[in-house]
Amino acid sequence: MNLTNFWTENAPYPPTMPVSEQPAETDVAIIGGGYTGLNAALQLRKSGVEVTILEAEHIGFGASSRNGGMLTTGLKAPLRTIAKRYGMERARQFWQWSLDSIDHVERVITEERIDADWRRSGHTYLAYKPAHFDHMQTYAAWKQKEFNYHGDQIIPPTQLRTEIGSDAFFGALADDFSGSFQPAKYVFGLGCAVGNRGAKLVEHAPVTRIERTATGFRLHTSHGETRAREILLATNGYTTSLVPPARNGIFPVGSYIIVTEPLSLDLQHELSPKGRMFYDSKHFLNYFRLTPDGRMLFGGRNKLTTTLDLHESARMLQARMLEVYPQLAGIPITHAWTGKLGITFDLMPHLGRLNGIHYAYGYGGHGASIASSLGREAGELLAGTRTSSLFMDIKHPRNPIARLDRLYLPFVAGWYRTLDRIT
Repeated sequence: MNLTNFWTENAPYPPTMPVSEQPAETDVAIIGGGYTGLNAALQLRKSGVEVTILEAEHIGFGASSRNGGMLTTGLKAPLRTIAKRYGMERARQFWQWSLDSIDHVERVITEERIDADWRRSGHTYLAYKPAHFDHMQTYAAWKQKEFNYHGDQIIPPTQLRTEIGSDAFFGALADDFSGSFQPAKYVFGLGCAVGNRGAKLVEHAPVTRIERTATGFRLHTSHGETRAREILLATNGYTTSLVPPARNGIFPVGSYIIVTEPLSLDLQHELSPKGRMFYDSKHFLNYFRLTPDGRMLFGGRNKLTTTLDLHESARMLQARMLEVYPQLAGIPITHAWTGKLGITFDLMPHLGRLNGIHYAYGYGGHGASIASSLGREAGELLAGTRTSSLFMDIKHPRNPIARLDRLYLPFVAGWYRTLDRIT
């Protein structure tokens, strides 16, 4: 078993990535070369704005090349919670925004001619317990009434085999709207597209210090200094205390994935008759799908820590995978890896400005689409082609305790495991 990212082995970092030397000055400096930063840079270049991306590793190193490649409807915060917190009209806007974010990714892939194995494959939300299926039916009816959304397909237990080759669940909601891609292909293709449009992509250049100047900022890296009029912090789960107030609003959580060796076509069809993406209704949820080359990808949180041993993670994930799919007994696991996602205290994405520095983060495991779309909005704001965003108009709770994640996350994980047992 390789303790490496399958996606980047399947689609290695391209030698044609148009990287640059660190410039002495730029209009906008973006810290972070993932979905958020690259989509922001794409919009800035379309508006003729000079932009430099400063990436601590290489373009797409973080969660942007490590996730499950699943673009599903909604945000991390439950839609009912959003409606209660912000009102029904605002909730409708957030829901539509989540749908539009998937369309945005499809549009970028098409316009920039990115070969990312894009597919509108749809998803199936699986009931872990019988009571969960009752809630799903009520939820679907509520969305149809309040949001005029008719995409949810109620799958009773007797029909589950039309969606998934498993007897481990108690009903489901299916939805055709969601999409899937190969995340490394998308982020590397996006990097090439942005660099070829004139953005400067500076790799292995972690920003160590930011100074205010009379005309903007000075960013210090191991390569030197860059003066910038504006800065966008686009680091999500990899956010450090470089900008302390921003770090106080987000904390990292580890997500872990395994993949099997390629499966026979018959077994693929048995496990996923419609080629759907799957996730379950647990608090410690699992998500899974077939990869474009026919492997079973199976992921989950396991523990919230970002430092779980990958052998232990693989054992835990494989055990749960076999509960779902006993048919995979004896099928070798070829890869196990991890990445960091970013969680905010209100489970909402955040877009704003702190001490003059713009930031966009907090996707809660929905970053494949949300990071792309929020990055686009951040780029439009910096280019002056947009004046507001839904995610600027909400409060962004912050607390210095966020930086103590290694101390409190084990207790949060224990609480979630208890909830999965009793609810």
